[in-house]
Amino acid sequence: MAIHNNRQRLKDIDNTGFGPNSSIEGGRLVNPDGTSNLRKRGIPIWERMSVYHTLLRMGRRKFGLFVLFLYTAVNLFFACIYFLTGVEHLVGGDGGASYFEKFMEAFFFSSQTLTTVGYGRVAPSGMLTNSIASIESLIGILIFAIMTGLIYGRFSRPRAYLLFSPNILISPFKDGKALMLRMATYKNNNLTDVEAQITLALHVKEHDRTVTKFYPLDLELSKITSLALNWTLVHHITEDSPLFHYTKQQVMETRMEVMVTIKAFDDHFSNVVQQRTSYTWKQVVYGAKFLPMFERADNGEYTILELDKINHHELVNMDQYQNKTVGA
Repeated sequence: MAIHNNRQRLKDIDNTGFGPNSSIEGGRLVNPDGTSNLRKRGIPIWERMSVYHTLLRMGRRKFGLFVLFLYTAVNLFFACIYFLTGVEHLVGGDGGASYFEKFMEAFFFSSQTLTTVGYGRVAPSGMLTNSIASIESLIGILIFAIMTGLIYGRFSRPRAYLLFSPNILISPFKDGKALMLRMATYKNNNLTDVEAQITLALHVKEHDRTVTKFYPLDLELSKITSLALNWTLVHHITEDSPLFHYTKQQVMETRMEVMVTIKAFDDHFSNVVQQRTSYTWKQVVYGAKFLPMFERADNGEYTILELDKINHHELVNMDQYQNKTVGA
């Protein structure tokens, strides 16, 4: 009954963009990288997918492989055309006797034409071959212009470069307990006017069906002037917290998810950057506290921030806090 009364006292929100019907949700609401955990369908894939956004957000390794694949595929395509029209129309070529040698001659001529290098040893002969080479040169110019724009966009796109602790802790805090997570910047960028917002999603039973309730979690400190070192976000679990009466077991049964949104100003880009992440109930460590992740240098002239210790924590005895906030 106490839990029920607490829910009635708290006011949930409905502006998160996610629906309250838990029966149709699959897994978590937000992925660790901040993207929404959903798939769209109902219209053709080329209409619901933005190639520009896909290539802009693609990982570095995948993007590099994509560029290599595209370059090779285009060259293979035109090499096949040159080969079928006749390698003898490539004046100055040393095609050799085998089909493989002739095809490789066509492939490398295609590579020189596509990149507009044109070493001069091999040249097209005849209207058909010259027309194909002209078309390939135009396609090459367009492809390299697009790739240059994409590479610049990926390089110059403002990002927060935040590293979050893989776990979220329920730790002793003041006269009770608190929900804590830690973050830090892992690049040499400088973030100022950093704001944090945490939303709790609880999957609860209501009128014989499971629904999702969203609650904003108050933070002890929701804004800082500069994120120079690490920042531990702290939600004090008081009587006004939606987690006040929840035991460790109840947290698991409600499939809790904590969604985190960070906004900051990057003075290098002179732009506002944002990054999101989320934690599920599987990532909650009950009865633990974070360990320090920075120290003074041996010569005492600067501070060392050890990013590999972002999730370093130790277990603590929470028995003395059982009757104050969250149950054991």
